[in-house]
Amino acid sequence: MGTEGARALLERADTLTLQTGNLLNWGCLRKKCPSTPGEEVRDCIQKTLTEWSSKISQDQNQETLEVLECSVAQAIEKINPEERDELKVSAKLFIVGSNSSSIRDAVDLACSALGVAQLDSVIISPPPVEDGTNLSLEYLQPYWKELENLVQNKKIVAIGASDLDKTLLEQLYLWAQVKPSSNQVNLASCCVMPPDLTAFAKECDIQLLTHNDPKELLCEASFQEVLQESIQNMKANNWIPLWLLRYSVIVKSRGIIKSKGYIIQAKRNAS
Repeated sequence: MGTEGARALLERADTLTLQTGNLLNWGCLRKKCPSTPGEEVRDCIQKTLTEWSSKISQDQNQETLEVLECSVAQAIEKINPEERDELKVSAKLFIVGSNSSSIRDAVDLACSALGVAQLDSVIISPPPVEDGTNLSLEYLQPYWKELENLVQNKKIVAIGASDLDKTLLEQLYLWAQVKPSSNQVNLASCCVMPPDLTAFAKECDIQLLTHNDPKELLCEASFQEVLQESIQNMKANNWIPLWLLRYSVIVKSRGIIKSKGYIIQAKRNAS
């Protein structure tokens, strides 16, 4: 059936949940190193969709599923419960076309995909603010409150922020019930950590981490483009990405990445 079957299923579904599984199990991605995080995401979406659509049978084509799960079976890898204490499970959540209510869905899906009860740390990257507007505490608050609820419900151990300057990190720290344990800084925007940020983070025991993610790791246009390329003749512009979660599983004692992957959720606008 291939792309024809995939297109038929997507045209009847409301929500698409795409899981790459462990990228370290993908021979094709290991050989080719994408040059940017954005390219890696596009590559992963395309390869997952292509592989998934090639496996759709005539029987599946007749189904109507509100939530369509798209994954590569051989790449899905759950954590062995006996090894759980030796591993650190971290995630960075990028909110794209949704609001703070989708954070719980994303964390639940990540826990389910990895076979764990909780994530050790989650860093939030809220949707980019409009041009000419500065990121503010007020803008961050609903996202942080949702993360705090998940900490209280023991779904997450520690929560962190991304791209906050010293002023905003301090405002968040003073307001929050669950304090940020980390703040990611993009080294493209500053080659050296600002001294005031370093001093404040040290004083409040906040870990400063670096990253090279763009402001928008996956925008609507980019997602629709890769959907169109992967599944011919489909109405890709009806699909809006809601969020993207990137996870990594690290062996604590050796600092080695055991597993890394993406989970993406998108919604179809009826038209």
